[in-house]
Amino acid sequence: MSVPSCPWPMTVLPILYSFRRCPYAMRARMALLASGQSCEIREVKLSAKPPELAAASPKATVPVLCLPDGRVLDESLDIMRWALGRSDPEAWLGRDDPALIAANDGPFKHHLDRYKYPERHGSDAEVHRSAGMDMLLALEARLASRPYLCGDRRGFADIAIFPFVRQFAETDRGWFDAQPLPAVAAWLAGLTESDLFTAIMVRLAPWKASDAPVSFPA
Repeated sequence: MSVPSCPWPMTVLPILYSFRRCPYAMRARMALLASGQSCEIREVKLSAKPPELAAASPKATVPVLCLPDGRVLDESLDIMRWALGRSDPEAWLGRDDPALIAANDGPFKHHLDRYKYPERHGSDAEVHRSAGMDMLLALEARLASRPYLCGDRRGFADIAIFPFVRQFAETDRGWFDAQPLPAVAAWLAGLTESDLFTAIMVRLAPWKASDAPVSFPA
């Protein structure tokens, strides 16, 4: 596979604003790491966001990737596709499912937030847990005949969706483990225990402008 030539000096790295536990940032970091793309990482404390983040993206939500040529990518899927468009050694882009990802980022994320944070949303957690479970049962049916969402190897769809399913599962792990989701549980465990996921979950102190640059991967 040919890799596009780098449009900036190799000594200049993109800057990634991230938050360790954010599922959107997780999938962006996983794609960057899988692609072999190094960057400078800046861990954001959500209760005290640095002004540099808002200056880069008015949304001021992570992840944000600032490229040395002046472009700013502030959508996690765009960061994933940019990184994998430069280098995709596992051919993730060939195992994509935009409709499934849209269902995850839309309805499933809606129910996940209202299940995990009922006080914040004034919601009935059990109602939203049940709705989320319906969507996981659809994944279960899909994974019953294959180890990953789009075939025999992990791909773009798996990495885009997995952090949100992980967050759903961890909201009440005892309840989740008792559900009839053996294929989803195996898929989730495999991705959670992977070297790739372990590598992107390194703990970093919140970034300050006076800090020396921190490279990702370390």
